[in-house]
Amino acid sequence: MASSKTSAGRSEGKTAVSPGAVREAALTLFAERGYHGTALSQIAEALGIRTPSLYNHMKAKQDLLRDIIRETSEQVWSDHEQAVHGVGDVVERLRRSVRVYALRHATRRREALIVNRDVASLEEPVHSEVLELRRRHANAIRDLIEEGVAAGRFTEEDPTLAAFGILEMCVSIARWFREDGPQSAEAVAETYSRYALRIAGLH
Repeated sequence: MASSKTSAGRSEGKTAVSPGAVREAALTLFAERGYHGTALSQIAEALGIRTPSLYNHMKAKQDLLRDIIRETSEQVWSDHEQAVHGVGDVVERLRRSVRVYALRHATRRREALIVNRDVASLEEPVHSEVLELRRRHANAIRDLIEEGVAAGRFTEEDPTLAAFGILEMCVSIARWFREDGPQSAEAVAETYSRYALRIAGLH
């Protein structure tokens, strides 16, 4: 009878837990404790299963980190491309790009915290792939500022430093924003997009 109960319990665990549930638990714990501060046993405990049962739904803890950071980084770049697509005015392109970046840091706080804190824990080749996506995004923001300066719309003398400041400003949102705070995610994103134009030196 004991063996039968154990088998039934394991079967129920497999049914109740999915790869998506494992990812959700990892997202919360990585965001709260960091990648290295989170043990597989803690993920299993959050899901109400034994640690060996995790391997029915994942291969390794590194795979969870890889999927979270790579997917988030790809989405950041996709957000930027969609935000600027078909927009002629360089000021509006910068505003839209920063707005969507700020909004992501307010509405996807767990992912943002993990990406910006635990990227160094990624193994190759994914580590280099993610850093390249980051460089591409930073360069795109810099290029918008440079284009605006050339067109007489912005006055910033150091577009590279300005781009860095804009991105870091948005990254900070994930650390302090709360859904029950005085402003909505959309309002914060809109405000930060205006801040970005000031940093770029909008005429």
